[in-house]
Amino acid sequence: MRRLCGWFILPLLLPSLVAQTSPGVPQTVIAIRHVTVIDATGAPARPDMTVIIVGDRITQIAKSSGAAIPKGAQVVNATGKFLIPGLWDMHVHPTGKDYLALFIANGVTGIRIMWGSPNHYEWRKQIEAGQLLGPHMWIASPIIDGPKPYWPGSVSVSSEQQARQAVDIAKQYGADFVKVYQGLPREEYFAIADESRKQRISFVGHVPISVSAQEASRAGQKSFEHLISILPACSTREAELLQAQQADLADDLDSGKPKFWGQHVREIREMMLDTYSPQKAAELSALLKGNGTWQVPTFTLLHMFAYGDDPAFLKDVRLKYLPFSVKGDWTPAAIDGKRTPEDFAYSKREFQKDLEVVGAMQKAGVGILAGTDTANPYCFPGFGLHDELGYLVQAGLTPMQALQAATLNPVRFLGREKDLGTVETGKIADLVLLDANPLDNIGNTRKIAAVVYGGRVFDRSALDGMLAKVVDLAGRKPIGEIMFKTIQEKGADAAVAQYHEFKTTQPGVYDFSENQLITLGYQLIHLKKYPDAIAIFKLSVEVYPQSYNTYDSLAEAYMDNGDQQLAIEYYQKSLQINPGNSNAVRMLKKLNAQ
Repeated sequence: MRRLCGWFILPLLLPSLVAQTSPGVPQTVIAIRHVTVIDATGAPARPDMTVIIVGDRITQIAKSSGAAIPKGAQVVNATGKFLIPGLWDMHVHPTGKDYLALFIANGVTGIRIMWGSPNHYEWRKQIEAGQLLGPHMWIASPIIDGPKPYWPGSVSVSSEQQARQAVDIAKQYGADFVKVYQGLPREEYFAIADESRKQRISFVGHVPISVSAQEASRAGQKSFEHLISILPACSTREAELLQAQQADLADDLDSGKPKFWGQHVREIREMMLDTYSPQKAAELSALLKGNGTWQVPTFTLLHMFAYGDDPAFLKDVRLKYLPFSVKGDWTPAAIDGKRTPEDFAYSKREFQKDLEVVGAMQKAGVGILAGTDTANPYCFPGFGLHDELGYLVQAGLTPMQALQAATLNPVRFLGREKDLGTVETGKIADLVLLDANPLDNIGNTRKIAAVVYGGRVFDRSALDGMLAKVVDLAGRKPIGEIMFKTIQEKGADAAVAQYHEFKTTQPGVYDFSENQLITLGYQLIHLKKYPDAIAIFKLSVEVYPQSYNTYDSLAEAYMDNGDQQLAIEYYQKSLQINPGNSNAVRMLKKLNAQ
């Protein structure tokens, strides 16, 4: 059922962190000496400080000349270096659990996952237990969309009752917040807002086309993603724009073919820019500030759409950190679609206006959060957060304000300010040690000497080791592609035998992860080759017997093949492994009603 479930291979093994530390065994006490502390509160940098960490908490920050170093402490000489809080990426879709190390290696110690899956809760448990290296996680519900959702696997609602039930189920299964999407009708959207308030769970996401930015803010939507609805709300022809967008949405739903580009769309959006009103923008900012509505611009994503015609994207050295199955979707065709040079010219103009608007919102006191929309094309896990900080400075934020958008602001948004977000006594010691001052140049956040996380110091050698392991994993050939060719030529049984043979004889050459089998199985379902899909999902069950997702997928293949009883059996097995699998609950209800 879930195509983006990730790559499930053994967790990364950490290299020795520092010379005096055994591999994987953290010291109880850490002393970072002679460091310049940039605490992200807005206070000036403090040079030549010593920071004492006991367990995973900061217990002392003092001038180095007067600091007492506890006996047996692991001492880090940070002369000439700068200490900042761990960074947060507030809009993430993780590539897979074995790629979570990319966040830590880039100093990103916390992420907000914007489409929650039971897998993510399992990862969080493993991280908290010290069994998996990965950042703190704040996990969304599945996307809640309207009667014809844009993304397969979204929760579709077409009545107020269904909308309220979706919120109730999300909270019941442990979601930290509810995510809404663009296709929600008005009544369903406001039902979600009301139910979220009653259930005391926040809701965030795309502002639906059916409502205005002002209405969404007044309804209590806690964050807007991608600046959706912002520019229309700043137009002197706002009502006309909203009406046109709603008409286009109705046409899209009827045709089943959303139109993102083309002359008509471009003309409407050009009118939006031509009628931009600084006065309306100021009024909107005042409303957003007053209602506590945060903005997550995701400039990294918007820049990709605006400059997707630049061939430099294809030469990005960071591509080596991503698996073939992800990079395969990051082609010019995937980015460009049917866009013309005129479309790109308009997108570049809109991107510049987006930068201007965010700068104005920052000055007006609207809360800004750094987020990338990883892993959309060229929104790199971990690395992309540093790109985002650069765009925020381009928008007019100071380096300190940009830094706060990835440190202090996220924890305020999440209600975790007591524990995280700044370099202060009593806080959890999520820290990044830099070789250069980020207040001089925000690009210096990339110059990472070490990361402190979970009571452990990951020095540059350790971080490079993490990256090297990811490169090795990402460079493996996708076994699913090989097996697909074999199925076409010799059938599914031959492909299954091939999988076992290659896994025994060439374990380091191919990617044998569960996602390879799941993706291949759904590829076969789309081609209506149901018996072949069943054979592949049965292989996945054999290899990954503890995965709820593989049983769920096998059940779907049996259902599509008309085998109702087997579908019920495997959905039930999926639920036995993961009682929170809402898809299996829905499918069983549907099958049992037939």
